[in-house]
Order: sequence, then C-alpha cells, then structure tokens
Amino acid sequence: MNLTLHSTLTNQKEPFISLRPGHVVMYCCGVTVYDNCHLGHARSYMVWDVLRRYLKWCGYTVRYVQNFTDIDDKILHRAIVEGVTMQEVSDRYINAYFRDIRRLNILDADEYPRVTEHISAIHQLIQALEQQGYAYAIDGDVYYSVRQFSEYGKLSGRKLEQLKAGAGGRVADDVQDQKKRDPFDFALWKSAKPGEPAWESPWGLGRPGWHIECSAMIRARLGETIDIHGGGGDLVFPHHENEIAQSEVLTGQPLARYWLHNGMVTVNGEKMSKSLGNFTTIRDLVDGGWADYPEPVDPMAVRLFVLQGHYRKPLDFTKDAIVASINGWQTLKAGILFGNHHRVALSWPFASIQSSPQEPSSEDPWTKRFQSAMDDDLNTSGALAVLFELAKALQREGNRLVHEGKSQSSPELLWQQWQTLSYLAQVLGLEAKADSDTDEATDKLDEAVITDLIQQRQTARQQRDFITADDIRAQLAAVGITVVDQPDGAVRWHRH
Repeated sequence: MNLTLHSTLTNQKEPFISLRPGHVVMYCCGVTVYDNCHLGHARSYMVWDVLRRYLKWCGYTVRYVQNFTDIDDKILHRAIVEGVTMQEVSDRYINAYFRDIRRLNILDADEYPRVTEHISAIHQLIQALEQQGYAYAIDGDVYYSVRQFSEYGKLSGRKLEQLKAGAGGRVADDVQDQKKRDPFDFALWKSAKPGEPAWESPWGLGRPGWHIECSAMIRARLGETIDIHGGGGDLVFPHHENEIAQSEVLTGQPLARYWLHNGMVTVNGEKMSKSLGNFTTIRDLVDGGWADYPEPVDPMAVRLFVLQGHYRKPLDFTKDAIVASINGWQTLKAGILFGNHHRVALSWPFASIQSSPQEPSSEDPWTKRFQSAMDDDLNTSGALAVLFELAKALQREGNRLVHEGKSQSSPELLWQQWQTLSYLAQVLGLEAKADSDTDEATDKLDEAVITDLIQQRQTARQQRDFITADDIRAQLAAVGITVVDQPDGAVRWHRH
C-alpha cells in the first residue's frame, strides 16, 4: 500500500503509516443536532466513509468514532421555541441523521459519543488544564489561556496578531468576553444563565464550551493520540486549533497524526450553510423537495456528485451538476447490473452470479489504476474514471447482445470486467439494485436452463451430495424460482 494523505498540519501529502500496524483509529467531528442534515454534512461524512472503506479494503482494521454535539445554544433555542427539552430535540435530530445519512449508503460509525455522556470527562480535562496553568476560572466561567501554548496556530497557520479577538467561540457573549484576561482566550466552561439547562461542576452550575467537547471525548474513548482526525474545512480554525491546544499541552504528544479536512459545498460560489439560508437538506434532494429540481434524486446519484470532485476542493451545487450526476449514475448502474440483464444470453452458470462480487486480483490492470488513484490522497475522481471506462465497455457489449445477439468479447472476459466494476464500485459505496421489470434472469429465464439446473439438483440428491443440491435450490431462489419437491419424487417449480 502506498497511500498518501494531505495533512493540514504540514500542508503537504504524507505517506500514511498507522500508529499500530494493521489498525487505524479515526475520529470525525459530528453534527450539532438541532435540524436536518444538508448536503454539506453529507459531503463530509461521505468522504470519511470512503476513506474508511478504502482502508478496510487495504487490510486495515478501522475504528471510526463520530460524535453528536447535543449541548448547544441552537439546540436550546429550538427547545425553548417548541416547549420541549434539549434532549427531545437532540434525540429527534439524531434519528433524522441516521434516516438521511443511511440512504446515501454511509456506514454507521463504530461509536457515536454524545457530549452529555462525557460531562465528567470534560471536568477532568479542564481541571488538568487548570493545574498545569493553562486555564483559569472567573466567577463560574473557565477559560483557556491561549498565549500559554507557544504552538497555537500551527494547524491553521495563523498568528495571534492576525487573529480577531473573540473568535474562539461559537456564539459571541459580551459579558463573558469582558471576564477574559486576554481577548484571544476561549471558554472551556460557561456558568449557567437563568432558565437554561446546566450541570454541576467544580466551578458551579454550567455547561461545557464547544471546543473542549471533542478533546474530552477523544481522550476518554480513544486515548492520547489517534491516527486520523477529520472534519470540514470550516473547523480548522478555531475548533481544531483549540482541540490541539487543549490536548497537546497535557500529553506532550500529537492529538492526531493526520489532520484531514474536506472542502465546503458551495451554491453559486457561496458556502452552503444554515446560517446563510442557502442550504438544501439531504431529504429534500432525495425525496424531490429541492426547488431547482423537484424530482426525487437517486441517493447514488447524490453520492456520485460528491465523489466526482476531490474531497479537499470546493464542490459547487447546481442543477446542471446534479443532472449530470443523475445521467452519470445511469451509466454506472447499467454496468453494475450488466450481469443481471445479460447473464442468460452469455450462458453464465448460476454459480458465478453471487450476491457479493468477487475481489479482483491486485494485478488486474483496472484495479491497479483504481488503487493508484485512491492512493493519491483519495483521488475519487480518478478512481471513478476507471469505473466509467469499465461501465461503458460493458454497456457497448450489452447493446451488441441485445441488437446483434452476440458479443465481441468472451463471456469470461465480460464476467471478469463486471465483477471488477461491481467490487470497486462498492469500495466507493456505490451499489445498484436490479429493477424487477428489467432483470432478464428473472423475467426471461430460459425454461431449458431451469430444467437443466433442476436435473443437476436431482442428480446431486441421488448421489447424496446435499450441499450441491441446496446450493442449486438457493441459486434458483435468488432469481425468483421456487422449487417444490413432491411426495411422489417429482419436482415442480414456479416463479415468484
């Protein structure tokens, strides 16, 4: 494996070497659960999903953790407006997250820690910072002393004299800003305001600041140093910069070996965000509620749209781009379903048609080109180019089979290309389901083939080779054929 990844910390591509051979630990900053996810969220979690899939394909055991921020002013505001608790709001939108993100074939993380589950860990981390002289308490608030950390700014490349005072928090608070010893300091713990949820702490009732959350959860769940820390490019400063400051002053070790950040989704060149009101939710796009394209969009077309651009670059969201992805997905889908549509015409044995495609040889030229692209800082655009070449080649042969009754390529070569395409597409999370009205194996299956398979099964049973007999029954069932053994020894079958 020759994977290189662009680390924000060094601003260059670096060979990937995990801390523990054969194992990778990844952490990604998750959503603040106060609303439905939009396409910007989808891009970020899709990128880390593909990286995780690729690492697993390369033989790594991957532990992937993604948090939910369930303490936040925006959650509190929605709870007050709706007359419910913050937990009710959080639970609702955590459920909405899973509903939407799974439709895009994004795998669940191994763990989803919540901030509310780590209050004690947050207290312990803040107290350790206090004891080492990196934090100070004033009237129930606790702040991080930025100037105490000499390496502050190393992730973003910013110098203190260039920074805007008060940029260390999510929500401006003039009262709190007046308490700070230095305008660049940021809150680790906020004292309670009247009428809002609060937790007991060594400093009195309050709730954690935003930045301390991820540092505490990583420390509690994963240890001092992880392999990969991912997130959107908008988190480089101040969030990830502050995570480094909070964590590394105590351990003397890097918080993460590789810091990876995806580019933002833009709309006509402007960042997509809820605060700007120019966002499109995943649900609206997939279900057909987007004003610019009111028809439902196949989730795999959305996934293709995201993966066609390099993950570190901005991705402009337009109607033309979505339409192009819809058309592109039809090409890939036809290639992935090639075997379902043409296996009878090619006389492929049913034993070769599997629910999961076979992994291609590492020496296969298509696979080598695919891996070369992915090894180059997760170049999904280059990897997709390989898939499109395979899909178009299969599409040409499919057209010949339909219109000329024969193919210019051997059935063996077509089978190999189809299996390779299907397998590599799954590495990118692109999967297609056969349409019931176009699956030739089910609707146009030659009765002579069925009869021959049933005879093979009968022969196997007579020879007491019940494993082969059961396998043939399962193969027929997979394409809609039910086999019924009669009491008199006869065999009947029917489509279902």
